[in-house]
Amino acid sequence: MEPTGFAGGEICEWDRFMKRFFFLFFLCLPLLLLSGCAEKEASRECFAMDTVMQLRAYGPQAAAALDAAEQEIYRLEGLLSCQDPEAELARCNTGSETVSEETAALIQTALDLSAATGGAYDPTLYPLTLAWGFSGGQYRVPDEAELSALRTQTGAEHVQVDGCRVRLDAGTQLDLGGIAKGYTAGRVRKILQDAGVRAAIVSLGGNVAAIGKKPGGGDWIVGLQDPQDPGSYFGTVAVSDACVVTSGGYQRYFEQDGVRYHHILDPKTGRPAASGLQSVSVVSQDDTLADALSTALFVMGLDAGAALYRSMGNSKVSMLTSTLMNAINIAGNGGLSFPVGLGADTGLPVGVQLIAPPFRDANMFRAAAALEAVYGPAPVAPDFADGKVGA
Repeated sequence: MEPTGFAGGEICEWDRFMKRFFFLFFLCLPLLLLSGCAEKEASRECFAMDTVMQLRAYGPQAAAALDAAEQEIYRLEGLLSCQDPEAELARCNTGSETVSEETAALIQTALDLSAATGGAYDPTLYPLTLAWGFSGGQYRVPDEAELSALRTQTGAEHVQVDGCRVRLDAGTQLDLGGIAKGYTAGRVRKILQDAGVRAAIVSLGGNVAAIGKKPGGGDWIVGLQDPQDPGSYFGTVAVSDACVVTSGGYQRYFEQDGVRYHHILDPKTGRPAASGLQSVSVVSQDDTLADALSTALFVMGLDAGAALYRSMGNSKVSMLTSTLMNAINIAGNGGLSFPVGLGADTGLPVGVQLIAPPFRDANMFRAAAALEAVYGPAPVAPDFADGKVGA
């Protein structure tokens, strides 16, 4: 017997309802799938190698990959520390030691980089670093006699690497701090990439390394600290699958009798480098090379550093220096950097450089006051920067 018309009406209504349901279900399904495929973000922060390290990665394996990367950081610190008596490098400084292949290879790399930079990067400056108190915090200014004696114990020629056997001449001590963070950043990048991470940003103090592009597309934006105002940034660099490494005299220093002494020592004098540069940033795909070069170029100065850069070719590194304000001051002119806001098209910081004639600083300040009245307060720092160099 056929159902009544009323019952048939219920079936028809149910049929229409189910059609609407399935239409809405299939309409929403792509949205659900897309939301499920959104990049998962994971981050880690740790303290190693005397600096705060920050790691951020995206993807389904990001958290596990960052765990492995953090363990790698601690492992390398245990190999390359000068202060931990159990570390392989610290044991090398006792005179002669058999080390792992990895440590021996990195020491040889340091010696090769020293040769390539004419000794401007020198991995044997640890006795001088100790004398100045930059390792241990007991700051002092050594006299010339002490520095001269210590310089006789420095130089790559005092180190011999034979397989895994490392031998140092009497008094010579290794410090791989000039490349250790770069090497570590390279290892972290490899671990993340091997785990399938395709987007990440890693900041190891003055070393920033990027993997791929940002999850939403586009390069990572790395902020470059202003040497005269470390709380702000004088520029930014856009990178992908590359690192940005900065060395500057403003990062670690002490003052005595009104004189500032920074931690980047010139191997030729044993004193803080006086090259006229305030900071050097190197952009490269080779983290270890960039780390060594940022130190070497800072020591060498603009002319010699630029010549070395040209000899290496643009395919290996890009060199960024902050020298303008030094040149202005040496010439006797007043100089002032004035932020005026963010670019309408790029969103990047825009500034005005004011230069006054000698002894006419008042004119410069009047111009700055007029600009401030027009533009008003400017943003303090580019909050959009994904990585910050020079911390």
